[in-house]
Order: sequence, then C-alpha cells, then structure tokens
Amino acid sequence: MNITDRHQLILQKLQENGKVDIQELSDALQVSGVTIRKDLKLLEEKKLLYRTKGGGSTQNPYTAERPINEKEFIKTEEKKKIAKAAEALIGMNDSIIIGSGTTAFELTRYLHPTKHLTVITPALKVALELCNRPFVDVLQIGGLIHQTSSSAAGSFAERLLDDISCGVLFIGVDGIDMEFGLSITNLAEASLNMKMINLAQTVVIMADSSKFNRRGIGRICSLEQVDYIITDSLVSADAVKTLKEHGVKVIIAE
Repeated sequence: MNITDRHQLILQKLQENGKVDIQELSDALQVSGVTIRKDLKLLEEKKLLYRTKGGGSTQNPYTAERPINEKEFIKTEEKKKIAKAAEALIGMNDSIIIGSGTTAFELTRYLHPTKHLTVITPALKVALELCNRPFVDVLQIGGLIHQTSSSAAGSFAERLLDDISCGVLFIGVDGIDMEFGLSITNLAEASLNMKMINLAQTVVIMADSSKFNRRGIGRICSLEQVDYIITDSLVSADAVKTLKEHGVKVIIAE
C-alpha cells in the first residue's frame, strides 16, 4: 500500500470515528508506528486533521481564549443544570470560593442561603451579583483585572489568599485531559487558580462535556486534586470511567 492509499484510509477512518489511533492504524495497514506518525504529520500540515497523543482527531485538542461576554451565550442550558447541581454541594459550609468563568458565575443565580455564607471570589460579575444578596458576605479578591474574564489575578490577588481557608471551591476550566489534567486558556489566571485549589478543602469543577479531551495553555491541577466534576449528559462513558479510577466523583447534571 502506497502513501496515497494510506492517507485515504486514515482519512476515511477519521471521518467515520472522529479520531484515529496510531497502534490500530499500524496493525491495520501493516506498517510501523513511525510511518503512521509521519503520515499524520503530513495530513496535519495539509490541515486535514489534528495530531493528538497516540493518534489524530478531527477536533482541535487545544482551546483558545474567548471573552466572557461571548462565552456566556455558549451551552447556556448545560451551564444552568451544572450550576443547580453544584449548589447542592455547598452543604453546611460557611465559606466558599467561586472562580471566574461563565459556568461558575451561573452558580450565583441559585445561591439563596438561609444562613450566613461568605463567598470569596476574584470575579467582578460574581461579586456584583451577590453583594446585596441576603445572608451573603462577599470577599472580593483584588488585583489586576483581565478584560477577557473580568476577573482579578496576579501577585496582589494571590497574597490575599495566604491566610485564608475555605470549605468548597467552585471553578470552571477550559480543558479536561486525562493525562495533562485540568487547564485554562488564560495563563495569567492559572497561578491564582492553583492557589485556590490548594487552600480549598473540597474542589468542584464545573465543566460541560465540550471541555473534555481539550487543553488550555495553563495547567492548574491534576485529576487527583479534584473531588468532584459536574458535567452534562453528553460526556462519554470512557471519560467518566477514567475519572472515577482517579478518585474523582462525577455528577451528571440532568
């Protein structure tokens, strides 16, 4: 089989399954893995696929940063369901952190406590939404405000967290990759997110299924550092299985 025939077969399998695996292609075409990797590289250069670890995909595994006012209109129903499920995890805690991002912000719409609750947040939209809410005190994390996220980050923001402990952290991400971990597209906020993850007793990730098998530029934690991931019903069974193997509790928001 010549290179043209191999490429046609690779593209056919890609069209059928949305992804291809190097080992499976090597076995099917009876060529080495090195040859398949070269084929995938050539096809990527022609913009016919995206190379991934161990294969190729029709979807770009890397996600790009989008402004918050654009992201709020994406997957709106899924975000509402995820936020409603997240609210149940507050429990008896008297302090929580709500991170930046549109999915985390959606939680504020369901937050109507009947006892005192302190909400710590770097996100301006979260603070403004909750500042007059009964039984809620807002601790606004200060620092340099980033236009794309309307959220604070940097050394001033991180310094405020030095002497703080908190029950639950609710945070959104841009990518969930089973090997790379959890990541975001705003590198400036990655360090603050890592600090919030380290100080929280429970870490809750709020992310719709489109965030799986994707990577942002800034890694914020491994799967082992996460207690819960709340997502929608379109998440794959394989992803749920892998997460549970890493000790992550998965909640499907219906």
